[in-house]
Amino acid sequence: MKYLPNRVLFEEKSLEYPLGQRLYKKFNDMKIPTDILKNNRVTAIPKETPQMEYGEGKATLVIRVRKNKKFESCKPSAHYQLPLISGCTGKCEYCYLNTRFGKKPYTTIYVNVDEILNTAEKYMEERKPEITYYEMSATSDPIPFERYTKILGKVIEFMGDKEYGRLRFVTKFDDVDDLLDINHNGHTTIRFSINTFKVINEYEHATVGLNERLIAAKKVMDKGYPTGFIIGPVIIYENWKNDYDDMLITLKESLSNEYKEEIHFEVISHRYTNAAKNRILQIFPNSTLPMDEERRVFKYGQFGYGKYVYDKEILNEIREYFNRSIKSYFPNSIIDYII
Repeated sequence: MKYLPNRVLFEEKSLEYPLGQRLYKKFNDMKIPTDILKNNRVTAIPKETPQMEYGEGKATLVIRVRKNKKFESCKPSAHYQLPLISGCTGKCEYCYLNTRFGKKPYTTIYVNVDEILNTAEKYMEERKPEITYYEMSATSDPIPFERYTKILGKVIEFMGDKEYGRLRFVTKFDDVDDLLDINHNGHTTIRFSINTFKVINEYEHATVGLNERLIAAKKVMDKGYPTGFIIGPVIIYENWKNDYDDMLITLKESLSNEYKEEIHFEVISHRYTNAAKNRILQIFPNSTLPMDEERRVFKYGQFGYGKYVYDKEILNEIREYFNRSIKSYFPNSIIDYII
């Protein structure tokens, strides 16, 4: 699945950087409408309805220079976010980015890559001899944009040379061929977000299917990348255990029998906020996501806002099931967390 934007908007200052110049030329050569932002404000996205605003936003790229030199923390997956891309082409109904970006679901690409990597190196220096982990998927899936930007490949190569730096990112896409011959030195972990066939088909719009993701996972594994899988969000429905068993069997069958490295798993149960529910139902009015507050427990999260989670009994059932099943199919695996 190849991402093709409907429009690309450039902050004027972005054209002072080589990547900005290259993207401007590339998209113009492709006859994709481009424009220079006035006052750096994004106003060109059609917004007659919430659905149109969402769809057209997803089809919009904004090319900017990142001025803030501070990196945000990124627990539990890493020490810091690596802020090079913000936004995603996928249209997953449950995604928290629906509320984080609200009515601005466009993707921002920052062209001052070297400056951002220099800041990353300063953080490494401050923390050494401890290793510093960076997450590139806190607010993005970087894979669909790589064919245009080559940012991810550059960062992988950069981290491959750093004794005290490591990179992590997660994807629901399969366009990994450009990453296969990069000297990653084992310093980049690629995780693939997987779920049951039912969840992917019903809720993960504009992404590739499970089999395509697993073919891509096999490719990067064969090239020596540390590889992991995020199972989430785990959604409880009739026969959910059978479906997650089928998913794990499909995963096991897709991987090389010769692959002996440890595979890491992260398991995340479905949760949502009131704001998320309202936004989801604006964009997907016919959504069948299970968002019935009477069947959930309200809990305050680490960032101070409340969310609806499964009750303790169901969460214990999820933990017991995945602890047992993952270890059954993948005895050498490591389960980083089940939440």
